[in-house]
Amino acid sequence: MEISNVYIGGWFQRTMLQLSEIYDFLRECKTELKLDQEKLQEHRKNLEFGNIEYGVAGEEFLTFSTACGIQVKIFEDGLIVLNNQNVSENTLFADIDKVQDYYENKLSPALNYLFSLGAPVPKELASIESVYPYFIVCDNSSQEQIHEMLVKTEKQKYFEFKNDKYSVIRGDKYYFINNKSKSNDEIERYIEEQVFIREFKGQLHRYLNMHRIIWEKIDEVKSHIKVKGSEIVKFTTKLEGYAKTINLIDGRIKQMSTYISTREKIAKSDQELAEFLEISGYRYETLRDTLQYIQYLWSMTQNYVSAAQKQFSSLKADVTSKSVNSLTIVTSMSAGAAILGLFQKSKPTFSMFGILYFFLLAFIGYGSQKLLGYISNRQKYDVTDIDYEKDIK
Repeated sequence: MEISNVYIGGWFQRTMLQLSEIYDFLRECKTELKLDQEKLQEHRKNLEFGNIEYGVAGEEFLTFSTACGIQVKIFEDGLIVLNNQNVSENTLFADIDKVQDYYENKLSPALNYLFSLGAPVPKELASIESVYPYFIVCDNSSQEQIHEMLVKTEKQKYFEFKNDKYSVIRGDKYYFINNKSKSNDEIERYIEEQVFIREFKGQLHRYLNMHRIIWEKIDEVKSHIKVKGSEIVKFTTKLEGYAKTINLIDGRIKQMSTYISTREKIAKSDQELAEFLEISGYRYETLRDTLQYIQYLWSMTQNYVSAAQKQFSSLKADVTSKSVNSLTIVTSMSAGAAILGLFQKSKPTFSMFGILYFFLLAFIGYGSQKLLGYISNRQKYDVTDIDYEKDIK
């Protein structure tokens, strides 16, 4: 069985502006941002790249080869596809690891540093480990050979597609593509679309799961029937953190509608993908529907955390108001005692008793303030909410 190539890829929202920045970085280690030049040089050196080419195929892209035989292609919408032609059946998994290692430990750190300024990526997204689809291209292999390789990597076949130029058998993470012609162009276009569709779907699934996690965290805060005054600030801080994460992710989700429309238009105008789109073109529409569903769901999450913030802000205002009232009472008592003392003496004189009396009043005022503060912090406040039956999402 002759294996000619392995591919992996990923997608994260970018634009032609970022593609131009990558191009300048690769050519001249140049950036208009205030980044550490030594770190930029180090990242650029680690990429070990050769000639860079800039082109247009529906979208603008750049491509370069590396010293270790890996070819990298980066599109303006953020799609990245890497491949390695130095592969064989005996060293297949080591060859795949080589491409993945370059992506994770050289290319991704370089791009992450280049785009490290500006709106941050939420830590809930940054900590997610990517699971790449692996595309293995074979030349004129038999069905038996392909199925034998599938058994070595996957337990189950999920999908099969055939046309005159290539056939595809897909497991969960592995795609085996049998090239029946001498051209790889159509196969590369197929792989690029598959990476985009899979990554787009994967991001939506992450946002769905994150909605569930954050919603439960907000629920956990609001589940307290009564809260102590001392706990209100802690819960308010938590809600502020959830709100920040929700806003950051909402911005990412809103970016996605543009990309799916552009990709669909380019794919449907590509004759090389015509046969494949006859059976899978509906997936763009399905992804768009799913995106709309996630947008509505995330809007609900924003409203939910906003309502919780208002509720705890109101409780915090109540606690502050009661503390001010208590302090006013203590201050009034101290002032009254001082005025009463003035009426009892014709002339103000300094004496040991007067000094002790002054400190006694101060101690009583301080102690009263602390006591009232302790009572306020220990006092429990109602957290009212309406209970709903949970829908399955």
